[in-house]
Amino acid sequence: MNSRRALLAAPALLALPASAQEAYPSRAVAIASGYAPGGVTDVTSRAVAERMGRELGVPVVIENRVGAATAVANTYVAQARPDGYTLLMGTSTLAINPGLQPSLTPREPMRELVPVGMIFRSAFALHVHPSLPVRNTAEFIAYCHANPGKVNFGSSGTGAVNHLAQALLASRANLDVVHVPFRGGTPALIELRAGRIHAMFQALLEAIPTLREGQTRGLAISSTTRNTLVPDLPPVADTVPGFEAVFWQGLFAPVGTPEPVVRKLSAALNAATEDPALRSRMAEQGVELVTGDAAYLRDLLARETTMWGDLIRSANLRAE
Repeated sequence: MNSRRALLAAPALLALPASAQEAYPSRAVAIASGYAPGGVTDVTSRAVAERMGRELGVPVVIENRVGAATAVANTYVAQARPDGYTLLMGTSTLAINPGLQPSLTPREPMRELVPVGMIFRSAFALHVHPSLPVRNTAEFIAYCHANPGKVNFGSSGTGAVNHLAQALLASRANLDVVHVPFRGGTPALIELRAGRIHAMFQALLEAIPTLREGQTRGLAISSTTRNTLVPDLPPVADTVPGFEAVFWQGLFAPVGTPEPVVRKLSAALNAATEDPALRSRMAEQGVELVTGDAAYLRDLLARETTMWGDLIRSANLRAE
């Protein structure tokens, strides 16, 4: 009886027989993504999956399961058999959804998913319409203070990371601005270029063409370090200490996945994120591949779940 209880208390050891763990992987590995094909997130996912497949010796394929703020993909993996053959390209939404949309599953990603490792981080450019008489973050903050409730700040949707970046800046700098959500970054950018909104945190690849053409004016970047694609943009944190708001992606497995399997996956992922050619190719897309183990990703998810949850509650943010 005691030995049976010990076995039941160790579900990770029961998920796969020892022989199967040693042979893993013996067939294709599927990675679910909550994003549609074609975007930067999808392109990066496929590039990393292809490189992981070479390391593992089996195909690693991306399955796009779009819907409910990535909850469709997140839930699908959280409920999958923990055998290492169904994984998740998890993103910042895992840290945002519990605070913004607590009805979405998984309600507790920290308990229902096992981190494997980091994949990438991607910053946003803070840019404005040229009609705004500001050229840096300090001037922008001063302008907002002088014009309370008159600056329209766009985003790609309520609860998107660039919306939360705006809300974080408003909170830290005590700004009274108007949030104008759109269905995606492209419609928002059209309105910013036309001057119908004044400012926005934009994904780098979307912002760079308009910055270079002078259709918008860049003020800063949302990461704590500069980006080689926009080296002239200083971090917002240079003006607002501690400010950081980036979109990230990491690889997760269902809870109960055996540790030896997680280690194999982590090693394959590290080989991908450390590949010089892949890092260079992704950097051209504004994506910084990041090598980070399971502990790194677990700490990041925990830290951002707390940070975004506190901000969502204090700013009384609600999903559309």
